[in-house]
Amino acid sequence: MHARLRSQIPRLTLLAAASGVALSLASCGGGGGDSSATLDPALVAQGQQVFRSETFGDETFFSDVLRLHEPVATVTPAQALAVGLKVDSEALPAAVVAGIQDGSISLTDPATTIALLKLNAVIGLKGQVDAQNKLVRLGVTCAICHSTVDDSFAKGVGKRLDGWPNRDLNVGAIIALSPTLAAFPDVVAAYQSWGPGMYDARFNIVDGGTPFHGDGISKPSVIPPAYGLLGIDKTTFTGDGNDIAYWNRYVAVTQFGGHGSFTEPRLNENITNGSDDLVSAKLPALQAYQLSIPAPKPPAGSFDGLAAVRGQVVFNGQARCSTCHSGPNFTDANERLHPQSDSMAAETAPTHADRSATKQYRTSPLRGVWQHAPYFHDGSAATLDAVVATYNTRMSLGLSSAQMADLVQYLKSL
Repeated sequence: MHARLRSQIPRLTLLAAASGVALSLASCGGGGGDSSATLDPALVAQGQQVFRSETFGDETFFSDVLRLHEPVATVTPAQALAVGLKVDSEALPAAVVAGIQDGSISLTDPATTIALLKLNAVIGLKGQVDAQNKLVRLGVTCAICHSTVDDSFAKGVGKRLDGWPNRDLNVGAIIALSPTLAAFPDVVAAYQSWGPGMYDARFNIVDGGTPFHGDGISKPSVIPPAYGLLGIDKTTFTGDGNDIAYWNRYVAVTQFGGHGSFTEPRLNENITNGSDDLVSAKLPALQAYQLSIPAPKPPAGSFDGLAAVRGQVVFNGQARCSTCHSGPNFTDANERLHPQSDSMAAETAPTHADRSATKQYRTSPLRGVWQHAPYFHDGSAATLDAVVATYNTRMSLGLSSAQMADLVQYLKSL
């Protein structure tokens, strides 16, 4: 063999691997596939409507108890976008699009907010508007936290991206607007402290239609993605429940105040809202839709392919990532729970797991991890570089700077 050609073989092999990085990822369990292949299309379509539009009757809580429709009626679109609410551009008629573009429709007028609610264009909010254009009731859907937009029209306005966590959404600031909470300044302060993309599902528990039945601790965690879940039978952060239906019921009843029941003997929770059940019948379709949402592929040019190939070797080797982030979804969630000592977050007591039924964690899947910074349950790592640096230090991996950089590129490729 010609010496020059022989010297190029390693380089050519690496380039081929980089150009076919999807195959390389698939060989260690990544790369995805058709996430909806085993799902009933009719049930998935029904679930999409549940995910986007179903309130489970939670107007009883958000309107009758919190009276959130009152302050929302005075909020301008600009203010709504500032707290992370998103607008579905595909729900906007051409005349509205033109009016926003030429300035004839004001984004600093609360009347425009009412108009957007009438169009069902504010993602995750369902408003009831009377004949006098007065907002009289307000409900919330799953999409408020677990959808965002692609910003294709403007910042915060674009096509829906269901399943993507809305890390711009300041849930606490929105809830703190409630006139009912004015009598509870300590509760308002707790909500206001959460910040964008953070939520505390143990603090904000609704029981019998009234709030403040949580554990009294305000320690929010990052809003998780709801994509790439097909094949992950056990889906909650802490292993409290098994399938997605457990968490969907928990959120619908205990967080939204939706009409139905949730029981968790390990946490002494036995919660019922309303005298009817508007939750149970919708859970199968909702779960089917969530399972149908694939993890997003990394944008073209968003990672270094050659470095990603090297980083895969680090991932499966010295970094030991694959001991937990294994299989087609890069998680061992179906097989085991992990003690709190395995958590990499720089948390201070009480941890997220402390407030769970199992007191343990499940490994988060990594597909689409490029998309949803910040990382760890407490959001303490702002970037994937920070994640890798934390693991390297906490687990004494001894990775060089070059190895860490390559590992980051691999994670960005998943």
